[in-house]
Amino acid sequence: MSSERREIMKLLGHFSTIGMSVAFSIFIGVGIGYYLDEKVFDGRTKPWFTLIFLGLGIAAAFKNLYMMARRKDL
Repeated sequence: MSSERREIMKLLGHFSTIGMSVAFSIFIGVGIGYYLDEKVFDGRTKPWFTLIFLGLGIAAAFKNLYMMARRKDL
């Protein structure tokens, strides 16, 4: 495998890791919020925990992006 192709594959791996990290952070946040709304509180707090944990998932996604960017610059 040529060095150029190896570098392209390495970059593709980094970019896919970034995308999965963002998606998983948001989906896990929404999943926890939905579970709390439906199972723990029997739907009485229907949208609130889902929205709160959606916000926390988005914040975690941005934190992951920031940490990856700092690690890449070093």
